[in-house]
Amino acid sequence: MTSSKEEIKEVETKIEEKPKKEEKTKIELAIDTTALKKLKLVAVAYSHVEREWFATEDAYLAEVEVEERAGEVIDELKKLGIPARGYPSNQYFLTNLLVDKPDVVLNLVDTLRGKDALQTSVPAALELSNTPYTGAGMDGMVINNNRNILKRLLVGYGIPTPNFQFIRRVGTSVQEDLGLPLIVKLNESGGSVGIDNKAVKETLKDAQKQVDKLISTYRIPVIVEQFVDGPELTVVVFDDGYKKHVFVGQKVFKNKPDGKHFFTSLESYDDIDAYKYKRVQDDVLLNKVTKLAVRTFGALRFKDYAKFDIRVDETTLTPYFTDCNANTAFGPDMGLPMTEVMAMHGVKFKDVLASLISKYARNL
Repeated sequence: MTSSKEEIKEVETKIEEKPKKEEKTKIELAIDTTALKKLKLVAVAYSHVEREWFATEDAYLAEVEVEERAGEVIDELKKLGIPARGYPSNQYFLTNLLVDKPDVVLNLVDTLRGKDALQTSVPAALELSNTPYTGAGMDGMVINNNRNILKRLLVGYGIPTPNFQFIRRVGTSVQEDLGLPLIVKLNESGGSVGIDNKAVKETLKDAQKQVDKLISTYRIPVIVEQFVDGPELTVVVFDDGYKKHVFVGQKVFKNKPDGKHFFTSLESYDDIDAYKYKRVQDDVLLNKVTKLAVRTFGALRFKDYAKFDIRVDETTLTPYFTDCNANTAFGPDMGLPMTEVMAMHGVKFKDVLASLISKYARNL
């Protein structure tokens, strides 16, 4: 008995669809193994931190892990057969680099003397000494470390971002037309510093209290932002020198920190099960987010790799860029968003590292 035309067509369609699915999930980064053999020394620069430089214990602990992470990256470089050494960003940083003359600096520095805004000093010093380095340059780091400037650029480039207000001084009134609920963020910090389990405020009065509290505690301005309820996406852009690859993961939260909203608080960092990642199944949303992420990467002058946090409005399905992180936490630990999201797409950290370093090794 012969199959009907409809049955034959259905079988052919399934055969055609299978390789397309496999092709979609297989991502290969450009790696130049020949170029890697040229490397005589890779310097891994990391934050030098001391407790007295930080306003709170939480802010200090958010940065102190960078030294341990730098050690893990050094170990991974050595596994690739690449000589590597760590360099703390202290007063001897540039002197040590000028003496050792590394082929490239892998820049993991988050803060200098406890201030995110001073991050730009590292690429500035490396530019001055004509030393190749990974990650964003001075302009990208200036933008990255000032949420006010960053969000204004997003608006200028037509990239969706929630309504916001920049506030410098205690007592400045929160605008009534921002739209409730609201979340208050420090203008110059990362790692969810200042975002506790009660960070989302349902009233203007509560938002005002949080504004005054954060400015008084940290002595830096804040951003008051409309909180967007809906799915939260972590988007990683990685530029291997030939193509900007985009990796998207949707956070699946274990619970609501405040009992009302899903979001990542500083307290949740202590719970490895606070959220898990899953792939985004909506191809229309995925395509929109991918294009916007590449556009944002260029608009903000980021380089090599970056992470973007996006909240999707459940009513309009608009993807709002809430946070943009150049030089996002880089290392083999699966607890790091960039590493975890890329691994979910089949890309191992050792390949990310080899691709990043070989991109610079090719120019030796």
